[in-house]
Amino acid sequence: MLNVVFHGRGGQGAVTAAELLAVAVSFEGKFSQAFPLFGVERRGAPVTAFCRIDSKPIRVHQQIYEPDIVVVLDKTLIEAVDVLKGLREGGTVIVNSKEKPNVKAKNVYFVDATEIALKHIGSPIINTAMLGAFSKATKLVKLDSIKKAVGEHFTGEMAEKNKAAVEECYNLLR
Repeated sequence: MLNVVFHGRGGQGAVTAAELLAVAVSFEGKFSQAFPLFGVERRGAPVTAFCRIDSKPIRVHQQIYEPDIVVVLDKTLIEAVDVLKGLREGGTVIVNSKEKPNVKAKNVYFVDATEIALKHIGSPIINTAMLGAFSKATKLVKLDSIKKAVGEHFTGEMAEKNKAAVEECYNLLR
């Protein structure tokens, strides 16, 4: 079973990102589970969301304490929250950042998802864009599956804008 933790701030879409990832992997015949953990429920407060992915039904229903993959939607959280807490040896970290973040992990990826979201969506909500980065960094879910999940969640022009952000993050991940 693969355990993914999303760290974001209220209003950035961490919970939606976990849910969309769960939907995307289900298109590929995998089992998944997504759920949030809230502290203070207000815009800008730290938010954690979880996603489990497996090839068989998932029977565990608890917070993830040892993630294989950590996705950080706001790099300021690196200093504010222990985003790497419990990260398994050899784990992967994907950060929304213009430059390589200073985190100690074996596999560290970054992309300026904020700039990409502003360009395509017109707002700094970067959850869908970061799923494109997730797809490329982990190769656990196909880009087309992410775009299909986004297309089912959003409608019309907003769906197309989000898909464009997903694809650009996928292509620009470093």
